Amino acid sequence: MNRATAARVLTVMAVVALLGSLVGFIATMVLNAFVFDEYDAYGEVSIPGSDTVYLPEGEVIITFHTLVIGSGSGGLPVPQMSVAIEPPDGVPDPVLTEDIGGTTTVNNDARVRVWVAQIPADGTYGITTEGQVSAYVNPTLAFGHGTPYGHLPVVFGVVFGIALVDLLIVRAWAARIAMRASPVAFPPPPDGFHPPPVGAAGAYVPTDQGVRLEQLNTLARLRDSGALTEDEFAAEKKRVLDGR
Repeated sequence: MNRATAARVLTVMAVVALLGSLVGFIATMVLNAFVFDEYDAYGEVSIPGSDTVYLPEGEVIITFHTLVIGSGSGGLPVPQMSVAIEPPDGVPDPVLTEDIGGTTTVNNDARVRVWVAQIPADGTYGITTEGQVSAYVNPTLAFGHGTPYGHLPVVFGVVFGIALVDLLIVRAWAARIAMRASPVAFPPPPDGFHPPPVGAAGAYVPTDQGVRLEQLNTLARLRDSGALTEDEFAAEKKRVLDGR
């Protein structure tokens, strides 16, 4: 495989990785928000209200859940409210930490993460909620867990960045290959110029050294006129001196 073919293959691979990572990033963001995030996996309690909810040991996400009028695109304001979690007998109190998240809205059904609770042991917990929620429709606190694939958007984002850098490097390499492969175009002879016939009496037959000198002079004129860069001039000069 020559260099030009290798550059084309690497370009295609970089573009495929770029597009694949972009699609993967968008898909995992959507799936994490609307499919894998089970915000109400353990149940919901009305605000204000009280009920019992079976909670597993570990981290539990507590989400404010309500219906909204309109699109709700501006974000869901979190009202003044509180929650008390009464553990089963002999179990320590859960540790509750405020952690306000972003709003997710689907068909006027809106929710926003408010707290994260560390549950010390599996069991049935008593939940009591209070709050100023008269402006909301069917407000509840939902108990569930986040998506187990929250890291995937980060992974796809890193892959996208690496693929973009690779694409830029490959295109720069391909441009250098194309420049080296392009022959230098010498200017046409002036009008009325006719080279002497080969073998004609009195005709000047240049030596190899004379041909090289003439080629070097021509290259120097092309460089001085701006038709050749210094790198192109050096490359062509080396070719002439090497007799190629």
